[in-house]
Amino acid sequence: MTRSFPCRLAALAVAASLTACTGGAGEAGPAPVAPPPILAPADPAPLPVAPTRVLSQADAARLLGNKGVTLQWIDWNTRGSASVTQQAGVWHLRAAQAQAGGPGRLFMDGVVSEIGAGYFTFEGTIRIVDTPDAGRRCEARKSWHFAVTQNRPYYRLREFEWCDGLTDYVDIHF
Repeated sequence: MTRSFPCRLAALAVAASLTACTGGAGEAGPAPVAPPPILAPADPAPLPVAPTRVLSQADAARLLGNKGVTLQWIDWNTRGSASVTQQAGVWHLRAAQAQAGGPGRLFMDGVVSEIGAGYFTFEGTIRIVDTPDAGRRCEARKSWHFAVTQNRPYYRLREFEWCDGLTDYVDIHF
């Protein structure tokens, strides 16, 4: 039987403490040594993710062939990159846009849980930093809904004021 690493550390610490505390009768041995703390991993293992539900092949093709991401505070005309990959039936979306010559940034990272006619659902993190004002930082990890409205050539995040009351237009173009 093999023990996990933290169990071996704890067993070694207990053995060291017992050895340090044993002395002759009436002799005070050295002070016991506390076992080293067991540290939690920096990032817990990801939970299993269900395969992406594809209800619209046309929208799946648009998302796979997307033409980038924009946040209106950074730039409407110069798009950032958006990458959609598939692994074991799960669609992953990672996107970023950086302000030219400035500190503004948009970042998205997560999975697409469902793709339907004119929409997709994204489970992950959206982060907006230093735009439209220096020092602004908005970040949330949750379920987000993107949809096409008024026949526009992009999916727009449908939660506009999710952070601090400012209206953020995050668009994935196709």
